[in-house]
Amino acid sequence: MQVYKTPIREYKFLLEDFLKLNNNKILTDRSLEIDDLLMILEEASKMCEETLLPLNTVGDNEGCIFDNGKVIAPKGFKEAYKVFSENGWQGIKVKEKYGGQNLPYIMNMFLDEMVSSTNMSFGLYPGLTANAIDAIEKSATDELKQIYLPHLTSGKWTGTMNLTEPQCGTDLGLSKTMATPNDDGSYNITGTKIFITCGEHDLSENVIHLVLARTPNAPAGIKGISLFLVPKILPRKDGTLDKENNVKCGSIEKKMGIKASPTCVMHYEDAKGWLVGDLNKGMKAMFIMMNGARLFVGIQGIGLSETAFQSALHYSKERVQGKLPDSENVADPIIVHPEIRKNLMFMKSMNDGIRGLMLKAGHAFDIIESDQNEELTKSSDNLIALLTPILKSFATDKSMEITNQALQIYGGHGYITDHGMEQLVRDARITPIYEGTNGIQALDLIGRKFNIHNGLIINQYLDEINKFLEDNKDDKKLNKFIKLFNPSYNDLKESIKFIKEIPLNSTQEINSHAVDLLNLFALVAVGFTWLEFIHVSITKTEDQDDDFYLAKIQLGEFYLTKVILETQKFKNNIISSGKLYNEFQDKYFEVGI
Repeated sequence: MQVYKTPIREYKFLLEDFLKLNNNKILTDRSLEIDDLLMILEEASKMCEETLLPLNTVGDNEGCIFDNGKVIAPKGFKEAYKVFSENGWQGIKVKEKYGGQNLPYIMNMFLDEMVSSTNMSFGLYPGLTANAIDAIEKSATDELKQIYLPHLTSGKWTGTMNLTEPQCGTDLGLSKTMATPNDDGSYNITGTKIFITCGEHDLSENVIHLVLARTPNAPAGIKGISLFLVPKILPRKDGTLDKENNVKCGSIEKKMGIKASPTCVMHYEDAKGWLVGDLNKGMKAMFIMMNGARLFVGIQGIGLSETAFQSALHYSKERVQGKLPDSENVADPIIVHPEIRKNLMFMKSMNDGIRGLMLKAGHAFDIIESDQNEELTKSSDNLIALLTPILKSFATDKSMEITNQALQIYGGHGYITDHGMEQLVRDARITPIYEGTNGIQALDLIGRKFNIHNGLIINQYLDEINKFLEDNKDDKKLNKFIKLFNPSYNDLKESIKFIKEIPLNSTQEINSHAVDLLNLFALVAVGFTWLEFIHVSITKTEDQDDDFYLAKIQLGEFYLTKVILETQKFKNNIISSGKLYNEFQDKYFEVGI
């Protein structure tokens, strides 16, 4: 079984020292203090550690059962979901008028991480629902909100996202699902969707599908796509359930991981649905859900990485193998070996740094919601736009690396199923794929975020870094770490300058640098996060030694000395251009076959 204890002390550091939420408008408007948030997180941690973690292996072993259009979740999941929903966790960030707790967005991020750490498959049921709630709240009519949001918030109903079809995934302009208007304002939805996470199950009374479809005579391509709300069971206006809709699950996929979460083929045959948002503007409404889901997947990566680290740390202290030259023991715990220590430090430095960057994005959502001023709202929106593809990609790529490192520390015991390491590896492997592959995220960064408003989004973030460096240039204690950071920061700025000089019509050349730029940007962004951590920690240790802050400083030094240096590789890849792969002839791939 995996080892996991919620890192509450780390969460306190992020809330208090990093985000500086003491007496912040985000909390004061809600009559909350940091201690209130920590108490809530403690309660959530009990639920995750005591209820969800023991079911993780059970769910992986049993998987979901498909029986004549119905899906049965693994043993214990229905009961666990009842505990989750009845204690209000589904509505943690939802407004009170819909039955939610109206807590800050960052609290939902902490909860998602805890759930992902202890049972990633389980987390997909409420995770998709939370994103569906966001889309409905921001885009649906008041009538739809009143009917659907209270039940989704309570957990009685769950939500899904229906984009992919057999012939199209990323290129949604190829979608064939049709929506025919009815006289009463509803639509009849007909088509097939695939890879629908939690499209059918027995945990909730109803499943609410958000489905992309095109109406008759709609414009071709992506401009003709609309979004529709399609319930599994049709509700009456008072919210009570009426009759089943023409929505059927045709099958569920057999997968290498997340086996306790059903991945469904969904058939719609004149199923009744209602328009969400404007006609032919479905992608605008769906992107609310998609962007939330992408950050959620990034959090899944952090959650799996945290459990992998904690498990590997536990094992390395228990497993006796080899010994130090001057040791009097027959053998020492493997944590004494440099390679083990290096890998553990890599895991922890990545986990803590990426989590901090993720919370910065979450904090931006809370700033927007608090409506502080127009300029701050705009800059926060820009930050979210920039960090979403970076966090989704980098957190999940590193999750694959970290879970594999943890398995390696376990050795043969990691490869067998007893300790749950191989499950973490299998579960982590989906995260760079779904909700937009990491390659697509990189293209989003270089193709859209790079050019929007003449680079304003990226320049704004670089300005934040520049201001920090300028404000702290005379800080002798911090200067050592700034000097470690600067070469990688220069790698990023040089790479951006190089790409900007490529003609805009050289699409293949620009796109060839997408993944390298994203990884370079992510390494620097996490490095900047560590600079901020170190700055706080130095201040905290001026009066007295504190192991937590001393550890932060040393771990930050490790990241800035060992990890961030990979920026050099990505810069070299960019500067050397993409001609080698763009001009390599297709037929050459088959030479020698």
